[in-house]
Amino acid sequence: MLNLPNILTLSRIMIIPLVVTTFFFDSPAMRWTACALFTAAGITDFFDGYLARRANKVSAFGRFLDPIADKLLVATVLLLIVAFDRVGRWSYLPALVILLREITISGLREYLAELHVSVPVTKLAKAKTTVQMVALGFLIVGSASPWWIPAELIGEIGIWFAALITLITGYDYLKSGIRYMAGNPPPTGS
Repeated sequence: MLNLPNILTLSRIMIIPLVVTTFFFDSPAMRWTACALFTAAGITDFFDGYLARRANKVSAFGRFLDPIADKLLVATVLLLIVAFDRVGRWSYLPALVILLREITISGLREYLAELHVSVPVTKLAKAKTTVQMVALGFLIVGSASPWWIPAELIGEIGIWFAALITLITGYDYLKSGIRYMAGNPPPTGS
């Protein structure tokens, strides 16, 4: 059950309390520490799946835990950047869109799993995750970045872009899910 990919996934969850702690001791060093921890967690997100597929060690436990770890990490950081004023008020909206999409799609996946329907992750959804992670990294650092890197601006533009992609991918997943709910699954191969 516990192979290297699963350990990487679990490490992503174990990093979360450390990231939360850094927000309560705000300083440039803590912001960079939080960013480093968040980046390490993001890197494990890539490698756990890659290693599992490469070594043919994809497990039910890993398939269950990986999306939960992703959503816990992203939701935690979204809530933290809003609660600790690391994002402007206008960017509360994309943070909310991302959070609501994650919850909605998780529920949809759970429902479809009961029907024995898998919902594969699209390339656009993977791009959304990448944009989201990069944007959140910039927002974590925020004003602790060097003067010549507009981290807050880059992060806010990134989170809006991630929210746009989030709406597109969320719509695609929801459209497919509604077909199953209505009893009209898409034809095989589409």
